[in-house]
Amino acid sequence: MEYTFLIETYDTERLKTLNVWSMFKDEDLTVRPHPLGSKDRNALEHMIHQCLSENKWFCNMFGLDVGAPPLPQPETRLGFIKRYAEDSEKRLARLKETDKSWWEQEVPFFDTIHSKAWIMVRRIAHSAHHRGELTTLLRILGREVYSVYGPSADTGGLPDNNAITLYAYPDVQSLLEGEVKGGHKADLPGPGPKPSTERPGL
Repeated sequence: MEYTFLIETYDTERLKTLNVWSMFKDEDLTVRPHPLGSKDRNALEHMIHQCLSENKWFCNMFGLDVGAPPLPQPETRLGFIKRYAEDSEKRLARLKETDKSWWEQEVPFFDTIHSKAWIMVRRIAHSAHHRGELTTLLRILGREVYSVYGPSADTGGLPDNNAITLYAYPDVQSLLEGEVKGGHKADLPGPGPKPSTERPGL
């Protein structure tokens, strides 16, 4: 099916989101470390936005309602991880049942009309954008950052310097099991001897 790549991408993107959430500590969720932090979301508000936004897009634009409240009770870090893991797994299963005509159907997208395939690309970009904000927040909080798409400073720096791609958890199941037990992430090698920039002279 021509759009299988979008389903596969959604599958990997949900793992990336959960991995980033797992990098926070419970006490980080409501912290606003910057003097102007009130103008943007803290980690808790990002988790709320991800769950509410994705639920709204899937229900209203894709017609895929997983029949569950989008937010956990109580609203803890582990609660959000479990809620999003469960709901996104159900969405993934529903996406696997779709065909070419479903993806090419044009539906309302806010004040415009687009195909469901086009909207899914935007959904994936939307989630990736917010993960970037979250990894910046992790750095400000002094937390370790694992790979999201490739090596990070904490997994050795740049690929050209033989840094590795290392995720906190390789799959959703091990993530859930590890976080329920208090965290069993992969061991980080730490930053390499060279700066994590392609322009070391700057």
